[in-house]
Amino acid sequence: YQTAYLKANYPVEYMAALLTANSGNQDKVEKYLATCQSMNIKVEPPDINRSQVDFTPVGDRILFGLSAIRNLGQGAIETILAARKEAGGKFVSLGDLCSRVDLRVVNRRSLEALVYCGSFDCFDTNRNQLLHHLEPVISWAQSKAKEKEVGQFNLFDTAGNNGNSNSQGINLEAVPKGKIVEDFSQAEKLKQEKELLGFYISDHPLKVAANATKLMAPVNLNDLAEQSSRKKFSVIAMLTEVKNIVTKNGEPMAFVQMEDITGQIEGIVFPRVYEQVSENLITDKPLIFWGKVQKQDDKIQFIVEDTELVEQVQMVMLELTPKQATDRHEQQKIKGILQQYSGDKDKSKVPVVAVIGSRQQGQFVRLGQEYWVQNYRASVDALNAASIPAYITPLKAN
Repeated sequence: YQTAYLKANYPVEYMAALLTANSGNQDKVEKYLATCQSMNIKVEPPDINRSQVDFTPVGDRILFGLSAIRNLGQGAIETILAARKEAGGKFVSLGDLCSRVDLRVVNRRSLEALVYCGSFDCFDTNRNQLLHHLEPVISWAQSKAKEKEVGQFNLFDTAGNNGNSNSQGINLEAVPKGKIVEDFSQAEKLKQEKELLGFYISDHPLKVAANATKLMAPVNLNDLAEQSSRKKFSVIAMLTEVKNIVTKNGEPMAFVQMEDITGQIEGIVFPRVYEQVSENLITDKPLIFWGKVQKQDDKIQFIVEDTELVEQVQMVMLELTPKQATDRHEQQKIKGILQQYSGDKDKSKVPVVAVIGSRQQGQFVRLGQEYWVQNYRASVDALNAASIPAYITPLKAN
């Protein structure tokens, strides 16, 4: 009762506490991140000027904690937080931070981790540029620290203590910079975030396939435990790992790690299927998988029966008038044509979507999987011949 009360009345605080308590368990954190998403609670990436040690509720959002960043030790976190407090609660630049912390504790590896996971985006959103600034800035900050130890100072660094100096009197205009470079691609940024945080936080590569997921895969990975092991269905996910092996009979097969926005699961590609789909077993690309669930004790696996790149999937689009959509005779005519061209049900993998009214303002209706077709070109020809406007379009364009 108490847990339900907290979740209902203090949802952000409750979920932040759950994430913190389970921060060492990646599966549970991923589950709770998916729960946050379903509750419309945004989990923000770590921020060097706002993040605390743990996951922190901030208004209607949760801020990622510094302790959850890989390659950032407890000593480095304590040093950063102490320096931030001394700075008045905020670092104004990379140079300001490096001049305030002990770089023997907050070393280059720690700083690189903070760059890659987005913690320094408040200084510059070009993370590649920040990486190129690191070497000259670290060298500069180390020289300032040595001067301070021996009681020396540089006239040009301290003169005037102007508005560009920090509270330690160091002239931040004197901070050197690296060569100008272009930023990483969004895909590279997300991959780096995943490596340092264990999760995609600022965005997710599968969001580009959100519409495709609604049309093709109403089941997400987090729901697989509830599915019948006899039922076949499709999911849209990415592969984070592909382990190719050879069976005792000398046949190739694979174990794969599948991931979507809601969670992860292990997939098995047996030899018969592997022979057909091995070229599509690509990591970090949106893929659609057809198959079924296998349950053994507490372990759940997805048995892959086919897979294809989402960008290569085609769909059949019907354009119906409101009268056609509600006329029983027209409905039976459409149903008959689609069933005629469905072919082998196990191979009918082209979805059919109807738009009622104009495509710009009309209502989109996804026809059930029993109406998906195998020979989509022939089905489109037959529909058009029956005065039902239809065409083939890439799934990704919708």
